[in-house]
Amino acid sequence: MKKKASVLLFGLLCVASMIFSQPLQDRWKIQPDNSITWFVGKNDVHSDHIEMSGRYISAVLRFGVDKNGAFTLNKSLYFPMLRTVPNDTFGSLHRHLNWNLLDLLEVNCNSLGSEEVESVTTKGYLKVESNFTPIGKKIHVVRTIFPSPDKPALLEIYRLTNTGKDELTLEVPSYKSVIETEADKGVNGNVYTIVSTIDRPGTYHLKKGESIELTASNTACLKGQTLAPIDADKELQGRMALVDQWMNRLVLETPDSIINTMFAFSKIRACESIYQTKGGPMHGPGGEAYYAAIWANDQGEYISPYFPFVGYDYGNKSALNAYTLFSHYMNPQYNPIPSSIIAEGIDIWNGAGDRGDAAMLAYGASRYVLARGDKSEALQLWPLIQWCLEYCHRKLNAEGAVKSDHDELEGRFPAGEANLNTSSLYYDALVSVTYLNEELGGKKSLTDLYRSRAQQMRKNIDKYFAHEMEGYDTYAYYKGNDKLRAWICTPLVMGITERAKGTIEALFSKHLWTENGLLSEEGSETFWDRSTLYALRGAITVGETEKALAFLKYYSEKRLLGEHVPYAIEAWPEGSQRHLSAESGLYGRIFTEALFGIRPTGLHQFTLTPRLPKEWNKMALRKIGAFEANFDVEVNRIAAGKLNVVVKNNGKVVLKKHIHDGASLTVKL
Repeated sequence: MKKKASVLLFGLLCVASMIFSQPLQDRWKIQPDNSITWFVGKNDVHSDHIEMSGRYISAVLRFGVDKNGAFTLNKSLYFPMLRTVPNDTFGSLHRHLNWNLLDLLEVNCNSLGSEEVESVTTKGYLKVESNFTPIGKKIHVVRTIFPSPDKPALLEIYRLTNTGKDELTLEVPSYKSVIETEADKGVNGNVYTIVSTIDRPGTYHLKKGESIELTASNTACLKGQTLAPIDADKELQGRMALVDQWMNRLVLETPDSIINTMFAFSKIRACESIYQTKGGPMHGPGGEAYYAAIWANDQGEYISPYFPFVGYDYGNKSALNAYTLFSHYMNPQYNPIPSSIIAEGIDIWNGAGDRGDAAMLAYGASRYVLARGDKSEALQLWPLIQWCLEYCHRKLNAEGAVKSDHDELEGRFPAGEANLNTSSLYYDALVSVTYLNEELGGKKSLTDLYRSRAQQMRKNIDKYFAHEMEGYDTYAYYKGNDKLRAWICTPLVMGITERAKGTIEALFSKHLWTENGLLSEEGSETFWDRSTLYALRGAITVGETEKALAFLKYYSEKRLLGEHVPYAIEAWPEGSQRHLSAESGLYGRIFTEALFGIRPTGLHQFTLTPRLPKEWNKMALRKIGAFEANFDVEVNRIAAGKLNVVVKNNGKVVLKKHIHDGASLTVKL
């Protein structure tokens, strides 16, 4: 047995050595204002894509620098509340536009001439600095591209500065492009207008050092409606105020600047992708596909339990709305709850059957209401949580695992009659409701029932799924499964430690871990960030902090500063690594729930199990909004194996204690 363990450890070290032996070549650099910048060099040809969203628009910008040093840009615009037929998951008005304001300008009767890009910067916007050389002239151009916070508009601000010696004449044409959609393509015969314009047409004489600012706008609305005039500078101020709000709440402080910055960026993508639909605020994954719709996994399981920690009120409203919308589909027959509610809340998608959606919702909603700390919301969602738990209980097979048609991968990979993910989510939900029932004044007999079911479910998981795979003491994802799967990580996230050692060795082995994170299944080429993020969270949760940290640092640097930045992605090859938004929430939860070990145990109470890595002497998580509070957690190493933990609520110390590494504390706010 010792020999086998040594072989497995050697294999893990070989994988780590292979991946980390060569340092990543970072394309982007972190700046003092927490933005990241790509400083473009000679022959620095590169392209990328990034998604940015407001309440009424989402834009995927495909940008880059070509072989001539010029900037390239294609704008893919989605307007989620302008519905098209069929009015399904994908029924949002959208267009791809590649027109460029600069192509329309004339300088001394010539085009702007050749372009040389200096830098590209992002931080909730895309800013590009370039130099142009019209015949005998020099012009410095700064483009800033961003979505309006609360209007159906993508805005582009251009600041042109004469950097030459002589005065130049700039001609700005009057420009307005109007596209009218066909009536039979819009819901209820609606016709939409997509308008692209340039402001400030005219002729301008710029002396040396003088500048002019122009705006290009891309908007859409119902034909016959008139959008109010847009002040681009005010819209930019509003966008940056939101970005600052997200970045300045739930602030992570560690000795690792890359992790700190990746964490800050993840809150932008997690929080921006909420659309003000007629069905209420709906967080949407995005990715040029998923708007004005919610899913039991993305919104119910992944992102909504995170919003209370960020302290983002609109995010909390979207979470409550999501669970409320799902609650409309409870039924006395205990037929499956839909996987997705689409088209601004008026329809459903259930194409994959039961994916374990009730377990996802029970897990997410119970975690959300505890972290939210609002008793009225907890009472409102209590019937949904109970219904979902009863549904799962009724789906237990003869051996005590929860049956479902598929899992969240919807048949892309086999999941058997009962899969590990669904049963693990159900287990954690049972644990949460033992705390929640007590908070709501429920009968002790009900608490005892849920606690008993949780204890039995934990035993059932080990008995039904435990299996030796590739020499690792871990889990078969479903009965009959003979290949390692990424989602064997789920029990770790729930604090199930029975197979922790072998499971972590399997996850970080050559069979699953690659330079892009976890393969969905050994031997495949498919990876999904969501399972990688779950695995990192799970490994730290069960105390394997040192093993996980190296992979977390590598992942964070690659996603933030590498070739495709700056957020967690969905998958590959499916979706071309889209920046789906809920994955960024999963990145944040590595820190709130694992590294700091915050587990809600009441509406204003939690356990705290900090996992300070050995190479760090301190860490802090500040301005945490959960439990209707505003609190900080500070962790400092005072000696080998000993930590000093301080919790402050609104600046007042509520707990200060020395603990051993791995110990837990109970905190009441």
